[in-house]
Amino acid sequence: MNSPVAQRHHVASNYTHVARDLLDRKINVVAQLIGKEEDNGAVRYSLGSNPDLTSDLVPTLRKRQEGGQEIAVLGQVNRAMPFMYGDASVEPGYFDHVVDDPKLDFPLYGAPNVPVSSADYMIALHAATLIRDGGTLQIGIGSMGDAVTKLLKHRHEHNASFRRLVHDAGVAGRYGGLVERIGGLEPFREGLYASSEMLVDGFLELMRSGILTREVYDSVPIQRLVNEGRIGKEVTPGTLDVLVAEGIVSEELSEGDLEFLQRFGILREDVRLEGGNLIFGDGARVPTDVNDSSTRAAIAEQGLGDRLGDGHVAHASFFLGPSAFYESLRSMERYERQMLGMTAISFVNALYGNEELKRLQRRHARFLNTGIIATLNGAVTSDALDDGRVISGVGGQYNFVAMAHELEDARSILMIASTDERGGEVSSNIRFRYGHTTIPRHLRDLVITEYGIADLRGRSDEEVAAALIEIADTRFQGELLAEAKEAGKVSAGYSIPEWAMANRPERLEELLAPYRSRGFFEPYPFGTELTEVELVLKKALATMEKAMSAEEIRLPGPSGLRDAISIPQSAGPYLERLRLDDPSGAQEMLMQRAVVLALSTIDAI
Repeated sequence: MNSPVAQRHHVASNYTHVARDLLDRKINVVAQLIGKEEDNGAVRYSLGSNPDLTSDLVPTLRKRQEGGQEIAVLGQVNRAMPFMYGDASVEPGYFDHVVDDPKLDFPLYGAPNVPVSSADYMIALHAATLIRDGGTLQIGIGSMGDAVTKLLKHRHEHNASFRRLVHDAGVAGRYGGLVERIGGLEPFREGLYASSEMLVDGFLELMRSGILTREVYDSVPIQRLVNEGRIGKEVTPGTLDVLVAEGIVSEELSEGDLEFLQRFGILREDVRLEGGNLIFGDGARVPTDVNDSSTRAAIAEQGLGDRLGDGHVAHASFFLGPSAFYESLRSMERYERQMLGMTAISFVNALYGNEELKRLQRRHARFLNTGIIATLNGAVTSDALDDGRVISGVGGQYNFVAMAHELEDARSILMIASTDERGGEVSSNIRFRYGHTTIPRHLRDLVITEYGIADLRGRSDEEVAAALIEIADTRFQGELLAEAKEAGKVSAGYSIPEWAMANRPERLEELLAPYRSRGFFEPYPFGTELTEVELVLKKALATMEKAMSAEEIRLPGPSGLRDAISIPQSAGPYLERLRLDDPSGAQEMLMQRAVVLALSTIDAI
């Protein structure tokens, strides 16, 4: 936000349009960090963490190359890059040149987990009640994504406790009808499928917990039959009967039918078709007519697979996370990684292209994204401030919100903390108006703060304004209501419900306290790569920054600070971590004393 270069040269573009915009700017070189796999001497490469744009760019670049343009698609092997499958897995000929030298390997950038606040957890609690079992999930990186993952696990693994919290928070009483209509409170029996531009480490947690288990298949007829419950994961003779009855494969199996059936695990890989007969692993030969009794018996005894194959529990286009996340991916069994379909951003973030298949796969979709400001007309800001300064790319947020309106049973859920604190001042993130919009009012849907759910889809301007005021922090509700009434958007007779006038942070702390005493809702629900020393430093410096912003304390000048603060031995590990244990010059000495003062304010030394 404070980089003039970034502000001036930012190109606002939906994620699905980035490849197009790069091509318009005449890009002709793509350099990609890649994974490598060798199997019986055959080498394959993987686009690993980023098939997102490369998969969309390269086909067009190759066409331009045929037209005489100079093109270079480059890969650099890094043994730390997890080998991912789906569209990320490519042949060596995909690249013009590959650099493969272990001496050039380096650790992948690991983004540390952000602590999860009480507000994050309460937002996630509301969101978790709106996720339909057997549905589709999209979540993003950050504390709210971690909180949603934790609450979904809580719903699944500690269902009685989850239901108590839902009741205690008033969710069941105020939003019970909405939850029953589009979500649920029960554990996940059918499981979820993830369709998310980003593969976050939370999805691995959901896989381990038995929540991310709904497999989808790259076949319209297979997916339709699975959705209808006419075939299941377990392959039986009835599976083949349904496919024949539906005309998906013919009664006289052809080479194409056999390839299709083997691809999806319905027939075993060792079944062959030769001379008009099916040949099995033991050499038995039977006619290709599936209605022939000998053929049916042979298929049932030695030809059927165990379960449907080539399924995915997730489709995603890139990943980023802590180092432990990359290690988890590297250590997964191959079949587990194959269930994570890494693919182009054009597949995940849009409906057009393979639309029929995507609609079948993305049933009961819940697209969860984070916003920073919501206005009383239902518009949401997520990527820039009202003065035009950009704080984030729009990414796929607009795509997913629009898709939620285009899919029959999908919903967009925008999660927004009700307040923001900067410079010691608290402001409301629910505003009457704001000078920038990411999601326009006509795409309004579900907005969640830590205080509740505003169901905005298809509602009038007055209903929208009232619903948002009711989930705002109580300290700002009066001003919001006055602005709405003055503009004629809310009737003079409307008053804020009594339950909504208790929207204060301290109430949330009281609500979560008994659950925290039992080990739930900790700041780092999935651990942290920060050491104990780093965690203490983080708290100390944040406390100091907050106090200085609020002008609650004043640091003495350099000479006074140097004279006033001695360096206790207990400060040693913290100063060593910041390389301030042996300061060089006046500036580092001043920094050393400031850190010691910060540590003392939280009683760390």
